[in-house]
Amino acid sequence: MVFREDQEKREYELLSPFACKAAETKGRAVYEEPCDLRTEFQRDRDRIIHSKSLRRLMHKTQVFLSPEGDHFRTRLTHTLEVAQIARTISRALGLNEDLTEAIALGHDLGHTPFGHNGEEYLSEIHPGGFAHNVQSLRVVDVLERNAAGRAMNLTAEVRDGIVNHTGPAWPFTLEGQVVRHSDRIAYINHDIDDAVRGGVIAASDIPAACSAYLGSDHRSRINTLVTDIVRSSEGQDKVVQSEEAAHYMNLLRDFMFENVYRSPVVKQASELDKVRGLIHALYGYFLDRPGELPSEYRRVAEEDGMHEAVKDYVAGMTDRYAINMYAEKFVPLGWKIPK
Repeated sequence: MVFREDQEKREYELLSPFACKAAETKGRAVYEEPCDLRTEFQRDRDRIIHSKSLRRLMHKTQVFLSPEGDHFRTRLTHTLEVAQIARTISRALGLNEDLTEAIALGHDLGHTPFGHNGEEYLSEIHPGGFAHNVQSLRVVDVLERNAAGRAMNLTAEVRDGIVNHTGPAWPFTLEGQVVRHSDRIAYINHDIDDAVRGGVIAASDIPAACSAYLGSDHRSRINTLVTDIVRSSEGQDKVVQSEEAAHYMNLLRDFMFENVYRSPVVKQASELDKVRGLIHALYGYFLDRPGELPSEYRRVAEEDGMHEAVKDYVAGMTDRYAINMYAEKFVPLGWKIPK
C-alpha cells in the first residue's frame, strides 16, 4: 500500500523546489485529522468533485445563451478543459498536480446562470456588486455543505487559487498561477471552436498573424501556448508567458471580444434584455418573499442577511432552473403550454 506519508515523501523527491508540497500546506480554517491514504490537496480535489456545485455547472452557459447541439461547451466542460491544460503544465514544470487540479475544478463553482451576462446583471442589482471568483470562494467556504452541515473547509492554497484565478491579485502558489493561465488558454480556444461550429465566425476570419504564430487549428494553438508557458517558466519561481506568445494570445482575445463575445449574432440585444429581466425579477421576488427561499438559504439569510442569501440562491441556479423558476413565479398557470 502507498500511504499519505509515502506520497508526501515522493513529492520532495520528484517535484520542483518551487512546487507546493502537501506536507507544507498552510492548513484549513478548522483543523481536521489527516487522511491515511490521501494528501490534503487530494482530499480537497475529491470534495470538489463530489459537490453539488460542480454538478450544476453541467447546465450553466459558457458563451451561447441557447446553444443548439450537444457539442457546445458548458461551464462544466470548460472546467474540465482548464483542469487538463493545467495538469499538463504542472506536470511538465514538476509542480503539484493534485493542488493544480483541485484549484482548476473549483475555480468556477460560483458562476451564475447565463454565463458572464448573468454575472453582469446580478452585479447590477446586488449591493456591492458580484464577482464569480469571490462567489466561488463563498461556495466552498459557506454554501456547499455535507449531510452533517459542515462546509468544504478547503486548504488555504486551494482557496487562494480559486479566488485569484482572475482579478487584480495573483495566486501565491505556482499551481494557482498555472490555473490562471490555463483558464485563459482554455476559454479563448474552445470559444473559437464553438463559434466556428455555430457559424458565427469562420476559421479563415482568425487574424493571420495569430494563426501563423499560434497555429491554425484548436490543438496547435493550445500546444503552442502550453509549450511556451513551460519553456518560459522553467526554473523560475513564477509562471509566465513569453512576451510574443502573450501578444498573440491577447490579439486573439481582442478578436473574440469583437466578433463573438459582443456579437449581436451570438447575443441579441432582445435576448440579453430577457436575461436581465429574469435575473432582476427573481432577485426581487425572493428578496420580498424570504419564506419562499429553500431552507438552507433561509439559514444564510439569518446569518448574513437577505441580500446575501438571495444572491447566493440566484447565482447557484442553472440556466434551465432559473427559466423554470421564472415561469413558475411570473407566468400565469393558464398561459403555460402543456408539455
